[in-house]
Amino acid sequence: MTDERLQEDNVSIRRVTWLGMAGNTLLAILKILVGLLAGSMGLVADGIHSLSDCLTDIAVIMGVYLGSKKPDPEHPYGHGRLETFSTAFIAIILIVVGCGMIYKASMAIARMHDTAEQAVTISSAVIWVALLSVLVKEGLYQWTRIVAVKTNSSALYANAWHHRSDALSSIAVVIGALAVKFGYPHGDQLAAIVVGLMIILVGVKVFGGCLHEFSERAVDEKTVRKIETILESEDRIRQWHRLRTRSLGREIFIDLHILVDPQLNITEAHAISDKLEQDLHSQMTRPVNVIVHVEPDLPKMRQ
Repeated sequence: MTDERLQEDNVSIRRVTWLGMAGNTLLAILKILVGLLAGSMGLVADGIHSLSDCLTDIAVIMGVYLGSKKPDPEHPYGHGRLETFSTAFIAIILIVVGCGMIYKASMAIARMHDTAEQAVTISSAVIWVALLSVLVKEGLYQWTRIVAVKTNSSALYANAWHHRSDALSSIAVVIGALAVKFGYPHGDQLAAIVVGLMIILVGVKVFGGCLHEFSERAVDEKTVRKIETILESEDRIRQWHRLRTRSLGREIFIDLHILVDPQLNITEAHAISDKLEQDLHSQMTRPVNVIVHVEPDLPKMRQ
């Protein structure tokens, strides 16, 4: 993948993230105001969740900017890990927000029991605002996910799930509000607890993906098979082994050994290696850094 393609991906990531930030800000203000006026803890919690999305939007923009910086003497392998750190930051925010929502809702239920408050009402405005949030956030999720898959941005994919978790939380608010209308006083608070649990699960999943990358885990099987297909398409490579891969932000680092005809001179062997690198760059959907070790195809070199 060329630097030009990488810059195009960065533009797409920033565009969808800035739009998401604008949507999150407007929804957060609307939810919190309506939630406070209508006395809906679930909607207020949902508004705080939308506000927290703005922090993750900022993390995505900063992560993409810093992670796309060119290698320098102090960072010869580039700055891709910074984008992974921004992904981990988003995951931690998700987990903290989820825990906070569960705590506040639980305390509200406890206070209701202590004060013996059973006459609970909730405005229909809460339901309409929550339904609007579902539509907006699901739309942002779909668009953000598409761009994340296209650009192979783990940070943006995590942010997409932040949008999706907000849509799910709004659905829970609707269910909770309807439960209150049908005479179940704890419906709003229980909805907030369910929302919190969903957000925590998403955060744990995203953070787990970051840990895999930090531990130098190989890329997924589909990507490995793609690399193997490219290797097998080159007839001049008689055998290959010691294929190793790892992710660094949006980039893939690959190193491997190839066996070629021992009668070839250095120039010819280098041409095969160079052609392989070009094929990997052109056919892989993610930026690739390749190190190829060329060996003569001798019995003792085979594995």
